[in-house]
Amino acid sequence: MVDKKFDYIVIGGGINSLISAALLSKKNKSVLLFESCDQIGGMASLNEFSPGFKCNLIYDYIKWIDDRVIKNLKINKSLLEYIENDIYRISLNSNTNDHIFFNRDNNKTVKSIQSISKSDSEKWIDFTNYISKIASFLKPLYKITPPNIQKMGLGDAMSMKEMIKPMWSHGTRGFVDILRTLPMMMPELLDEWFESKLLRGTISASGIHHLNQGPYSAATVLNFLHHNLYSGSHILDANFIKGGVNNFSKVLKNKAIDNGAVIKINSKVISIDCSDDICHGVTLENGEKFFCNNIISGLDQNNTCIKLLGLENLNPNIRTQLNNIKYRGSTARIHFALKTIPKIKGVNNDQLKTVFSITPSINYLEKAFDEVKYGRFSSSPSIEFCIPSLINSGYAPNGKHVLSASIQYIPYKLKNKEWNKSLKDDIIKNVTNILDQYISNFSDIIIDSSISTPLDFENSLGITEGSFNHGDMTLDQFLFMRPTISSSQYRTHIKNLFICGPSTHPGGGLHGSNAFNMVNEILK
Repeated sequence: MVDKKFDYIVIGGGINSLISAALLSKKNKSVLLFESCDQIGGMASLNEFSPGFKCNLIYDYIKWIDDRVIKNLKINKSLLEYIENDIYRISLNSNTNDHIFFNRDNNKTVKSIQSISKSDSEKWIDFTNYISKIASFLKPLYKITPPNIQKMGLGDAMSMKEMIKPMWSHGTRGFVDILRTLPMMMPELLDEWFESKLLRGTISASGIHHLNQGPYSAATVLNFLHHNLYSGSHILDANFIKGGVNNFSKVLKNKAIDNGAVIKINSKVISIDCSDDICHGVTLENGEKFFCNNIISGLDQNNTCIKLLGLENLNPNIRTQLNNIKYRGSTARIHFALKTIPKIKGVNNDQLKTVFSITPSINYLEKAFDEVKYGRFSSSPSIEFCIPSLINSGYAPNGKHVLSASIQYIPYKLKNKEWNKSLKDDIIKNVTNILDQYISNFSDIIIDSSISTPLDFENSLGITEGSFNHGDMTLDQFLFMRPTISSSQYRTHIKNLFICGPSTHPGGGLHGSNAFNMVNEILK
């Protein structure tokens, strides 16, 4: 029998919700977490898309995890093991002799780049050092609560000191570098460094990753830096996890339960119950009510405030801010069940445990974006894929394999059309034809396939417009403007309703900084 009165109720079972539950229960707070699906994990879930074939629902790898989460929850390597391959990414070229192999030995990356541009290879080390320096300015910023611009006081001003200190440690030049770089579009940054179309396209793809903008859009460098914050000299790094990204969810779930939290799956919250601007509990889909002192939501703002809290609890100013959030999901996921291991042209079998990208040039990416702007799915999309069954054998029956691909750009809403099976099949066929150019007889080894569009992710996971970031990672939705100017400190306009998901600072991904910052804020 579950006690119906808690210190905290957490809505959602994603990474940030689980971290919040684990950290608060560690502080001897009574915590109850509700997840609407039949498993925890959210965007880090594992899914069986065809009999015997499993896939990572959205994320195949993790860019980085906040070290404070690892340390505070005592997550050691025996619980969460990275699989670090020497080659961490391969950018595929239509000329199979000119793929770019990104290696943990940077000298080998330089040698690979040299095959397409001697000039670019000579600049690679300096470029990675430059990006690492710029990223070092952002790291302290990611670990603070954004200042309250509306009520800027001495305390808020002091909190910014940790952000400014790294800038000044590099002198005036460092301060200028960060200020000029963040608003840049990707071509502006790369024009100063590289000439190769393939290298420029590959790096630019990181700047538009999970973003409904093209590389020529302003401040795409911000998104690039976000994804490469802890890459160091390994730009475009990808960390595979033994057991898949869902294992991270399981570790966090176990930590939360061990600390005393209660977790209930298949429990959909349909309303946050509130009176006199104070929340007192939630109501589940089955009519059951639970009461608490505080509520934490890992959902996006549309779901948290408009759907669960209700319009009656939103004043016109708050409603306007919420309606101005740009979601605009534009990434689809396609999973292929394969008869055998795919043979990628110009790549040896022992090099397949990595991430592959098909991003031939900046103009290629921009043209793909042009189509989604007008409500069409791209006929020549940016494709990133991996073969997770090589990394975790349990993903496919013996001898068979899974290829999982992220496709940009696929619109949430089509112009003058509704999503249907025929249109989805057209996308799968188009992507298959593209992969056929790089993988020998790819179409012949396909057993089955599955596609999820941004609309599908909205319907299955409740992600508004299928935005994996719970709102675009753009400069006007960053820091004290994320998710809105009145809720940037993990607090909503309701006194005891907090938010911890990717919609909050510092943005999307499975890093957990959002939750850690929020817990620090509410336990002050």
